[in-house]
Amino acid sequence: MPPPPTPEFWARRGVLSTLLQPAAWLYGMAALARRRWTTPWRAPVPVICVGNFLAGGAGKTPVTLSLARRLRERGCRVHIVSRGYGGRLPGPALVDPARHTANEVGDEPLLLAEAAPCWVARDRIAGAKAAIAAGAELLLLDDGFQNPTLAKDLSLVVIDGGYGFGNGRLLPAGPMREPLAQGLARADAIVLMGDDTAGLAASVAGKLLLRARLVPENGRDVAGRTVIAFAGIGRPVKFFATLEGAGARLLAWHAFPDHHRYAEDELARLLAEAGSAGAMLVTTAKDWVRLSPNVRTRVHSLQVVVAWEDATLLDALLDRGEAKRS
Repeated sequence: MPPPPTPEFWARRGVLSTLLQPAAWLYGMAALARRRWTTPWRAPVPVICVGNFLAGGAGKTPVTLSLARRLRERGCRVHIVSRGYGGRLPGPALVDPARHTANEVGDEPLLLAEAAPCWVARDRIAGAKAAIAAGAELLLLDDGFQNPTLAKDLSLVVIDGGYGFGNGRLLPAGPMREPLAQGLARADAIVLMGDDTAGLAASVAGKLLLRARLVPENGRDVAGRTVIAFAGIGRPVKFFATLEGAGARLLAWHAFPDHHRYAEDELARLLAEAGSAGAMLVTTAKDWVRLSPNVRTRVHSLQVVVAWEDATLLDALLDRGEAKRS
């Protein structure tokens, strides 16, 4: 299988990673200074944050979707606040999947808006205030763990049990957004996604650990089918493995950078390849929303959901997060 589109040297320490260490130190000092010099705004409603320690896909968006649906089932009027990475609208703007495109609001907010009202806002405080004014009684903050402007009542950090922390170095020398010890000090719980082949449980000892995995929701659609797959997510290899686990016969696979905007000629080649092979062209839900409507009808989207190992433990954690609801 092809390597993920994140730099290969992030997985291990070597010459290039060492050469980038001065830039990583500057990055770390700037991030630390921002946290120390920023006074966070505390919202009048609970704020639950879903984030991660490093750049790249760990399953954060499916976790946010799962929490939003679970909170709504509990009778909570939850709204999601996202930066809207990849979108051009500064916000605050309420995402409308029937009207907005990924170029306007980003791909992840289009998915999140299917579970709960979702606001995109580069200014997190402005987004939070807009959601509260619209009736939100709890805010679910998507990928805001390193953003110090909005105070969190509960922070869940998602980590990939197979990838771990890479070489453990900060951007750009490695995948880490901050030193592990600093992040762990602010995290209330860790969501360990998938099998812990990297031995991460020991690294986060002392933190509440929730175990979960991503499972295909519509896996029967691809079972036994010959498939050509493509993905522009943090770690496409996870998606390709999920397809194989669902019983698809992978004829070819194509990895693109995270949040990749597909050009017409790229899609034309993929469609032609699938057509000539008599194969089903399959991508992720996040990639699918970035396609034009006329292309979507010719591409199958594999939907994944989070399966929690201990739902009771998750509900107890959400009880803590909702404690400030009036």
